[in-house]
Amino acid sequence: MDPNRVEVELVREEEKRWLGWALRATNVPEDFFCRREQEWALADRVVVNSEFSRQALIRQGVPADKLAVIPLCYEAGPLREDDRREVSLQPPLRVLFLGQVILRKGIQYLMEAAKLLRDEPVHFDVVGPIGISDNVVKSAPPKMTFHGRANRDQAGAWYQQADIFVLPTLSDGFALTQIEAMAHGLPVIATPNCGEVVTDGVDGFIVPPRDAISLAKAVHRYLVEPELLNVQRAAALKKSEQFKLGHLVEKILSLEAELRR
Repeated sequence: MDPNRVEVELVREEEKRWLGWALRATNVPEDFFCRREQEWALADRVVVNSEFSRQALIRQGVPADKLAVIPLCYEAGPLREDDRREVSLQPPLRVLFLGQVILRKGIQYLMEAAKLLRDEPVHFDVVGPIGISDNVVKSAPPKMTFHGRANRDQAGAWYQQADIFVLPTLSDGFALTQIEAMAHGLPVIATPNCGEVVTDGVDGFIVPPRDAISLAKAVHRYLVEPELLNVQRAAALKKSEQFKLGHLVEKILSLEAELRR
């Protein structure tokens, strides 16, 4: 179950704050929310993928003891030698955003962070279906390139040529891209409004949502402390192993056993 009404309200706030950015206004009928609330009332357990989603549903009246957090899984293929090897930073630092290019994913704050880093040797590659206006895309700083939609094979290539991955999301039930990035040896900069994957300072950094300054500072750390790349690359690869299919199965079976009791 996703964050539901909490997420929609967040997006609507952003649409007011960033007028003219979204291609269309968020319009979710009240009947949709009412149906969800009826489902929660009937359920013995409500499964969410993150603590952020759990707290969102508690705010909407779901009893805490009815909620179960089960993270998603990601099965990566065999590691390539390029993923295992140590790297030395070759300017510019390549920062990858991969996903829907929409307000909910925080693209507006990534663009502001890119402007703050305009004098630094860094380039932002934005990959994914574009859900913001053409005028906004054209106003992006020179060090940010919008590449549009990518298929699965193309996404793998983007991970391989990046140095770090960014996920400045305002609301996500989980977002598998952060595990995909780690499975390719990329440190991840994310917000807490998502699945708990990143350990701050170990395999990436956690920054507050809606905070372009903190996001820019986190990116800048890799420029002033380039040794972080290899340390966090190794930690990211190790972390990605914690989200295998077997772990998901164990959690589902544990939930089933609890319900049987």
